[in-house]
Amino acid sequence: MVGTTLEVLDTSIVYVSLPHMRGSFSASVDEVTWIVTSYFVANGVMIPLTGWIASRFGRKRYFLASVTMFVLASALCGAAQSLTQMVIFRLLQGAAGAAMIPCSQAILMETFPAEERALAMATWGVGLMVAPIMGPTLGGWITDNWSWRWNFYINIPSGLIAAAMVYSFVHDPAYMRLSRKTGGRIDYLGIAYLVLGLGLWQIVLDRGERADWFHSSWVVYAAVIASLCLLLLVFRELRFPEPVIELRTLKKPAFTLALVLIITMSFAGYSSWLLGPLFLQEFMGYTAWRAGLLMTPGGLATMASMMMVGQLERYGYDTRRLIGIGFAFLACAFWMMSGWNLQMDPWAFVRAGLVAGIGYGMIFPTLSAASLSCIEPERMGYAASLYNMMRNTGAAAGVSILTTFLLRHEQIHQAHLTEHFSVFNAWAISQQAPRVPGMMSLEHPVQLLSGHSQGLGMIYQMAQGQAAMLSFNDIYRLLSTLALILIPASFLLLLTKSTPTPSSVH
Repeated sequence: MVGTTLEVLDTSIVYVSLPHMRGSFSASVDEVTWIVTSYFVANGVMIPLTGWIASRFGRKRYFLASVTMFVLASALCGAAQSLTQMVIFRLLQGAAGAAMIPCSQAILMETFPAEERALAMATWGVGLMVAPIMGPTLGGWITDNWSWRWNFYINIPSGLIAAAMVYSFVHDPAYMRLSRKTGGRIDYLGIAYLVLGLGLWQIVLDRGERADWFHSSWVVYAAVIASLCLLLLVFRELRFPEPVIELRTLKKPAFTLALVLIITMSFAGYSSWLLGPLFLQEFMGYTAWRAGLLMTPGGLATMASMMMVGQLERYGYDTRRLIGIGFAFLACAFWMMSGWNLQMDPWAFVRAGLVAGIGYGMIFPTLSAASLSCIEPERMGYAASLYNMMRNTGAAAGVSILTTFLLRHEQIHQAHLTEHFSVFNAWAISQQAPRVPGMMSLEHPVQLLSGHSQGLGMIYQMAQGQAAMLSFNDIYRLLSTLALILIPASFLLLLTKSTPTPSSVH
C-alpha cells in the first residue's frame, strides 16, 4: 500500500509544479510537458511486463528493486539541473513505479483467503484513491512554501519505509520459486513489439492534441507503427510458448468482462478526477489548496464505501451485485455535475463528489477482486499486469479524448454564443457581472461602440467562460450516459464463474 500510494501520488503531485519547473529550466510550455509524458510512457510500457519479470526473477526481488529504484530516481529528479536530466530521471521513475500496483494486487490475492480479498483490496485501495486527491493539494503547498524539488524528495523516507517492509514481510510462494529456478526462453521480439507499440501510443495519446491529431504527419506515422506493432504482438504472444503477456487469460469470461468494465470506468473516472480541479482552478478561481479541500469529502466517501464493501464480503455477501449500483451512483453524480455553472455554490461540487465517491468505492475493489479471483495462482501476476495495462490505457485514452472534446465543444459553443452577440445584450450582461478591479464602468451601451476596449474584453472573457462551462456540461452528460450503459453490463458478472479452474502447475 505504501509503494502504491507513492506511485499514484507522484503522477498527480507534479502537475502543480510544472510552471515552477518551466522557470527553473527556462523551458517552453510544450517542452516542460515532456516531464509528464516521459513518466507515463515508461510506466505504460513496463506495466504489462511486470508479471513476466516477477515470474523470472521473483516477485519480492522485483518489488524491492522497483521501490529502491523509485526512491533513487526521485532523488535524482529533485536534484536535476536541466530539462534533459529531468526527462531521463522521470523515465527511470516511471519504469520503476510500474511494478507497484500489479505486484501489490497479486500479493494481496495470494495472501488473503477468498472471503477477505475484497476487504484487502478496499484497504489497499484507500491509498490508490486518496493519492490523486492529495497530490494537487500537497504539491501546491510544498511548491509554495518550500520548492518544487521537495515534491520528489518527500518520496525518499516513505520509499525507504516501503522497501524495509517489503524485505521483511513479502515472500514468494513455492510455485514462483520453482519457476524462477527453471527459467525459460525470453521473447525478445515480443518485448520489442510491446515497447514500440505501447510507447508510441502513449506519446500519441499524450501529445496528439497539441499536434492537432491526425492532421499532423508524425501522429499518423506513430499511430500506424504502434497499431502494426500491437497487432504483431498479439500474433506473437498467442504462439510463443512463454509469452511476456498472457493473452490466453482472456478466454475466461469473468476476467474479460472485468477488463471491459475497468477500461470504461478508468476512461470516465480518471477524466473526471482531472476535470474537477481544472474546473475549480481555471474557471472558479480557486487555489490548488482550496480545490483539494473540496475534493476531500469525495475521497472520504470512497474510503467509507470501500470499507463497507470489504466488510459485506467477509459476511458472505456477493459484492459483485454492488458494481451495477456503483455505476448508478456514478451516473447520478455525473448528471449532477452536468448542471454546474459559473456561479454555483461550492457545496454543489461537494455533493456531487460524495455521490461519485460512494460509486467508486463500490466498483473498484469489487471489480479488482472479481477479475483476479478466477485466475490460477501461477498466472496471477500476468493477469494483474494485463488488468492494469488496460486500466492505464483506458485512463490515458479518457484524458486525451475528453480533453479534445472539451476544447472542440468550447469552440462550438463560443461560435454559437457570438452569433447572438449584440452590443445591447452585451451591455446588459456586463451590468450583471461582477466588477473587475480597475475596469471602467459601462453606463450606456454606446460606450461599447466608442472605443472602450476594456468593456469589450470583459464581455469576450465572459463569453469564453460560458462556452467552457457549456462544454464541461456536455462532457458530464456524456459520462452519465456511459455509466448508465454499464449498469446492465456489470450484472453479467453474476453469470460468470468467479473461481479458478484446477491448475496443472504445482
